[in-house]
Amino acid sequence: MSRKHTLDELNNLSHEELITMVLTMQGQLDTLSDNIEKLIEQVRLANSYRFGKHSEKLSVIEGQMSFFDEADAMYDSSAVEPEADEVICVRKKKTKGQRELDLKEFPVDVIPAHSVSEEELDAFFGKGNWRKMPDETYKRLRHEPESWTVELHTVEVYVGTDGDHQDEFLRGKRPKDLLRNSIVTPSLLASVLNVKYVNSSALNRVAQEFERNGVNISKQTMSNWIVKCADKYFAPFVECMKQELLKLPVTQSDETPTQVIEDSDHPNTKCYMWVHRSGELYIQRPIVIYEYQKERDHHIPLEFYKDYKGVLVTDGLSQYHLVDKKLPDVTNANCWAHARRDYADAIKAADKSNPAALKNSIAHQALERIAKFYEEDGKLKDLPPQERLQKRQLIIKPLVEDYFAWVKEILSDTTVLPKGKTADGLKYSLNQEKYLKVFLDNLDVPIDNSASERDIRTFCLGKKNWMFHNTANGANSSALVYSISETAKLNNLRPYYYFRYILTELPKHCDEKGNIDPAELDYLMPWSESLPEECRKPRRS
Repeated sequence: MSRKHTLDELNNLSHEELITMVLTMQGQLDTLSDNIEKLIEQVRLANSYRFGKHSEKLSVIEGQMSFFDEADAMYDSSAVEPEADEVICVRKKKTKGQRELDLKEFPVDVIPAHSVSEEELDAFFGKGNWRKMPDETYKRLRHEPESWTVELHTVEVYVGTDGDHQDEFLRGKRPKDLLRNSIVTPSLLASVLNVKYVNSSALNRVAQEFERNGVNISKQTMSNWIVKCADKYFAPFVECMKQELLKLPVTQSDETPTQVIEDSDHPNTKCYMWVHRSGELYIQRPIVIYEYQKERDHHIPLEFYKDYKGVLVTDGLSQYHLVDKKLPDVTNANCWAHARRDYADAIKAADKSNPAALKNSIAHQALERIAKFYEEDGKLKDLPPQERLQKRQLIIKPLVEDYFAWVKEILSDTTVLPKGKTADGLKYSLNQEKYLKVFLDNLDVPIDNSASERDIRTFCLGKKNWMFHNTANGANSSALVYSISETAKLNNLRPYYYFRYILTELPKHCDEKGNIDPAELDYLMPWSESLPEECRKPRRS
């Protein structure tokens, strides 16, 4: 607090000292006035976000709760897999602790025996040197929407009675299980993944729904299935998708904070989920890749795009500009939706009692100018690529150049400089001018990064169900699942049927060590023309 002068002290001050004091006080009053205006703007803006319409929901990402939950929190590699007899309940009242299965209440699909032909038997044991043994049987639980079926598998077993292979056994070739000694089937896991990641429901709710249908599968068991299958099958699958993404001329990226207990130094530590996707205007085979990282450093996108040659569309985060500078083959383009955001906030926070003054405000004028870019660019989306580029140069480029000339003119006027969010918007545009103009010279670059932000929003639908996730392993697993489900949706696939299909096919590609060669997976990609018809969304007539 500044010192207060007494009347006698003021009377003894010289004329020059009094003038200096008055000028200082004027400066202090101007500062206080500016601070009060900023506080009023912040209060109005906060009230707008809390009580008003969320027309700028693209920015409502910071501070969101985690979108991952039990997939990692409940993971326990040492947990014992339940038997079929443990997961299907008797509908009638039972004594406490009893887990015996009443199979009569569920249909049983007897799978044709996994047999061995006589030719194979004779070739292995020698002609006639074998006899039939009791068959081996095992059960797997298959889930179809609204129905449960017990799969009863039969494996024929033979033993040599004479010759070189006497007393040796030969069994029918059984299909590969998703997980060794697990009751889970492709249809069952696909159902769990669909409800959890596509429909944003918590695993405990899935477990409760299963129980209502007489099936006891704990959320811990489902968590184990998700993490194990993500690591074994989805990691090489998504790597294939990533390599395809990096071949495209335009990509888009964004990130959002989350919390991973294992990777956090303290409760407020932020980790990040990054999203990388194909350019919005590239519709032949759209791709979305999610990537969990502990930090937000520029090394993250630098590593992801180290071999990339093309345009990367992002917001104005400086980390992306460093990628542009450090990778000569990468050009960073910025988002006009972000350029208009501060202006929109200024309008939300403004005093609405004088509509005429509001309409004449700098923020409103800026929004009208940017809206014209969008209006004209929207007219070009259905045009052939080269014609779209020509129209951008002819129609939109003069509008953009005029906007930046207007911004510079306002900021050069030292008499009445804008304040608060309006000033932030003007400075943002000026600082990002180079990156905001990139779309004008490239027919494949969208005007904004809204597609990436839509993918992030999809990612966050379940935020009210989960507060955090426990391990980096679980966060990585969830990122892999989301990569597949969101890419499937963009390619007009039905996620449940697509998950069921790839989970049926992927075990066939595991070698003896459990490894999968990504080069063999082209026919399984979400854009593959050879996918079964049931995986595709029905076309409306």
